[in-house]
Amino acid sequence: MKGTSSDYKLFFKLIEEYGPKGFAGIDPNDPLMVEAEEIMETNDQFFYFGDLLLFQILYTSKRSMDMLGIEPADLSHPKFYKATHPDEMERYVLYKNVLMKTVHNLLLAEKGHKLLSTSFQVKNAKGKYINLLLQFFVFYSEVPYKSVFVFKVHTNIDWYKKHKSGNHHYLGEDLLNFRYPDKELLKIGHIFSNREFDILQLIEKGYSTEQIAETLFLSSNTIKTHRKHIISKSGKANMSEVIFYLKEQGLL
Repeated sequence: MKGTSSDYKLFFKLIEEYGPKGFAGIDPNDPLMVEAEEIMETNDQFFYFGDLLLFQILYTSKRSMDMLGIEPADLSHPKFYKATHPDEMERYVLYKNVLMKTVHNLLLAEKGHKLLSTSFQVKNAKGKYINLLLQFFVFYSEVPYKSVFVFKVHTNIDWYKKHKSGNHHYLGEDLLNFRYPDKELLKIGHIFSNREFDILQLIEKGYSTEQIAETLFLSSNTIKTHRKHIISKSGKANMSEVIFYLKEQGLL
């Protein structure tokens, strides 16, 4: 674990300082921004401010070049999507839908914030895929105009041995989970084993028990047992509810 600065309080100072200006005209030499960049270097991170209604990145910190090979001024949602591992692009699109639903709910309420976080494999500046944790602090604001803004932190978590039960995922309001990632944070959201996720993905695609068994080279009885375990772990009444919940959370 490279990071030594786990406190994200400085980020809220940045939001308080630059938010009323719509995150425009940020001076990279501002002492607050210099301090933030030093933390990014220590933690192997970079961040950006964005307007989620305009779907526009407003300011990106310097290390996007070091981490992704993309100049801060050139970082865009399409470029980030293109850098995502092909195996995770479908989940990326689902997660984007969860993010936009969150934006819609905050607009309707005209107040509030949400924290979303998950991890993806993303191509770095050297062309190698790394595990990148994405943390979104999403908030409604009426200054300088009504919109939903985001402060997004990207962290290299290659030091973390990926949990066998899938990807980290959090969606909620507890800002205690908005911190430099540690093992406890990255364990949040793990419910199912990798094999159970494989089965869930095939169920979502409409495969029958027999088709899943044939695809995964397992017996039908083994698949039936996995299905029972999935429903039991989820606390849902049936598989349809499990699939709906996971899609709503951006996990399928």
